Amino acid sequence: MRIGYGYDVHPLGPGRKLILGGIEIPHRQGLLGHSDSDVLVHAVCDALLGAMGEGDLGRHYPSSDSRFKDISSLKLLHDVAEKLKAKGYRVENIDTVIVAQAPRLADYLPSMAKQLAETLGIDPSLINVKVKSGEGLDSVGREESMVAYAVCLIARA
Repeated sequence: MRIGYGYDVHPLGPGRKLILGGIEIPHRQGLLGHSDSDVLVHAVCDALLGAMGEGDLGRHYPSSDSRFKDISSLKLLHDVAEKLKAKGYRVENIDTVIVAQAPRLADYLPSMAKQLAETLGIDPSLINVKVKSGEGLDSVGREESMVAYAVCLIARA
């Protein structure tokens, strides 16, 4: 068995859709970055890559590569899932937390978990998605950014 830990942060800004866990969330701002900037999916990818000993998202999908401009992070997650299978691993579980001041995300969490599970080809019961408020502190609390953390356990298939 191997454990991986993932983290991601992106600034919020106008003119972008807010995509979290592969789900479009109505909000006045979206996450800024090279891809769709889905912090939750990026954190999950980093956790899985880390558990495999394969570095991080930037190593495999660099922002300097135009192929990944505005790409759906779910495509990156699917590719990471293929790497996982090729190395002979399966996902035992994934636990995540999104840190965001706004919008309210609780109603979207089951859909995010379902989307992540579908993309990874695993049972949704193996994925937990939580949300915490920024409590008005730092860039998250001022609604300038969002953060996500993920931890995973993988095992030989």
